[in-house]
Amino acid sequence: MKLNKALISIIIFFTTFANAYSMDAEVFVQSTINRASEILNENISKQEKMDKLKIVAKETVDIKGIGFYTLGSVRKTLDGSQKSEYSKLFERYFLKSFSSRLAEYSNPEIDVNSKEVLNENYTIVNSILKSDGQRPDIKIDWRIYTKKKDSPLIRDLIIEGLSLARTQKEEFASILNTNNGDINSLFQALDTFAKN
Repeated sequence: MKLNKALISIIIFFTTFANAYSMDAEVFVQSTINRASEILNENISKQEKMDKLKIVAKETVDIKGIGFYTLGSVRKTLDGSQKSEYSKLFERYFLKSFSSRLAEYSNPEIDVNSKEVLNENYTIVNSILKSDGQRPDIKIDWRIYTKKKDSPLIRDLIIEGLSLARTQKEEFASILNTNNGDINSLFQALDTFAKN
């Protein structure tokens, strides 16, 4: 009898423990916002803020997934070496672009309002970047990849209806189109941006 009670207690403990790490998409977004806000409110240099924001991005954004989405159908033509090179360059590009833009904000107030579960893989979390007197409220929808319940990831931000991932995809397509589809032209553009 004692053994059965002990077994039940262990099962309950591990079930609770597992569920604790099944993070709700809204909680995940709010937690990510809070982490970024704390960094932006620190009395440190812009570069230091950027370095800390990059860490947050690496932990919360599906950088590799976004990278291959923005590459479009071209990704199917790349060999393993080219895909590996692209992933490295895109990560450096993304982290610099993300952190430098976000570091310009001071004390951004974002209210997470609701969510829409699209399917078991994706949830849209709705939020508002509140007006600071110089700009109006801005609607931001977060596309969250939720297939792995214990580690949701950001796949896209839709700002006032404009998908950042789709915009990036169009920009990369433009670079490739003006260079006869030469993937090295995109590699060079990403590398140049990351170094400057």
